[in-house]
Amino acid sequence: MSDITKSELDRRSLLRRAAAVGLAATPAVGMLSACVGGGSDEPANQATGTKSADNPLGIDPKAPVEIVIFDGGLGTKYATDVDTPMYKKKWPESEVKYSATEQIATTIKPRLNSATAPDMINNSGADMMDFGAIVKAGQAADLTDLFAAPSFDIAGKTVAETLVPGAIEQGTYDVEGGRKPFAVNYSFTVFGLYYNKKLFDKNGWTAPATWADFTALCDKIKAAGITPFAYAGANASYYMVRAIMTSAAKIGTEQVLKDLDNLKPGAWQAPAIKQAAEAWGHIGAKYMNKSFLGLRHTEVQLQQNQDKVAIYPCGSWLENEQAASITPNFEYAVMPYPSVTTADQLPATAINAAAGEIYFASTKGTNVQGGKEYLRVMLSKAAALEFTKLTKSLTVVAGAADGQTISPGLTSGNDMLSKAGKDVFMGYLWDTWYKKMNDASLEAVNTLMFSGGDAQKFCDTMEKIAQEVANDASISKNTRA
Repeated sequence: MSDITKSELDRRSLLRRAAAVGLAATPAVGMLSACVGGGSDEPANQATGTKSADNPLGIDPKAPVEIVIFDGGLGTKYATDVDTPMYKKKWPESEVKYSATEQIATTIKPRLNSATAPDMINNSGADMMDFGAIVKAGQAADLTDLFAAPSFDIAGKTVAETLVPGAIEQGTYDVEGGRKPFAVNYSFTVFGLYYNKKLFDKNGWTAPATWADFTALCDKIKAAGITPFAYAGANASYYMVRAIMTSAAKIGTEQVLKDLDNLKPGAWQAPAIKQAAEAWGHIGAKYMNKSFLGLRHTEVQLQQNQDKVAIYPCGSWLENEQAASITPNFEYAVMPYPSVTTADQLPATAINAAAGEIYFASTKGTNVQGGKEYLRVMLSKAAALEFTKLTKSLTVVAGAADGQTISPGLTSGNDMLSKAGKDVFMGYLWDTWYKKMNDASLEAVNTLMFSGGDAQKFCDTMEKIAQEVANDASISKNTRA
């Protein structure tokens, strides 16, 4: 751990939690390694009520509901100060039993297995449970009725209709009887190219939409004595891998990334992958500081805050992570990755975004429908906005932060998300599924960007590793629809 800061571990955990249940990944639960017992016993008494327009999930208005929240980077005030009071206002006769812990698996697994579980659980953190195994054991409730229920506070829409594209799919698994949703992945990370808006405004620089505009901008920035583009080669190479994967998806659609996830022979030789690698390799050769190969993410990010670096590829946590280094002359903003070719199949406004932080209702609680109702409260526009204000993180509730000035970077990210519309794709999963591929990609992208590596070498290296993984019988394989 000496080589990786806690903040970077948190960032990696966020990405992996988001990707582990990625869009349409839906791994068959029979393929997932179990970390929990079967837990076949049901609680003796399940609270139920009568369904109505005012009570679409049919909860017992007087039954207590127990929730457990992970006490981590997002804090717990959104639960104690927002969600619980909203639930109590709606159902004043129901007691909300609340607790928070950093040790989710240690605390919750024994209760799941003994059918004494909380009704709603935030499965997160270093001690998070294998959620696929929970689904396999029948310990997570089917949320189909939740998503079909009316929104808590948006008239005329179901819960499903209020969410960003792909939000439900991210918590969907293949089980006996078909694909069903079992999780709400609540927080939402937007990825793009981050920059100092005040620096850009001062110099008359504008966010580019095409690759020609991008390189022209880099020329202007370089002429001004500023490093145009940078990332940290020591511990944040995966930021650059994501940049290449994002560009490849914009060139050839997200199917290009799905083929990589499915270890399809020749997938890494796809024209879209090579074109993206060529384009970014040119940026590395002409516009990066080669000494950054040995720097860490916080060192490069600090240089950006000092206007020594202009453009940095990252996720929407960046502004909060750098809060202590932001001066009055620095204002975070974010732009989409520009189109690489004139024939890109996704528009320049398309972006990569991913939901994270698993929340689920347990079948082993005594008030399953109450747990779902608590999730319906969380998925209200009002609760989502307050979550964003408290945590500086967007949510999967579409437009909840529209028109709100939360912070410059987050507001910019939300605007970028709104402009993307339905052209939001969730990315790739091979980096979390296959460690060997992930490790190889970090070295390969550094060679491409810092050491004059060429695109074909990048593709050849990754194709070789991918097929080694595909042919290794000892590695459990996943598939993506």
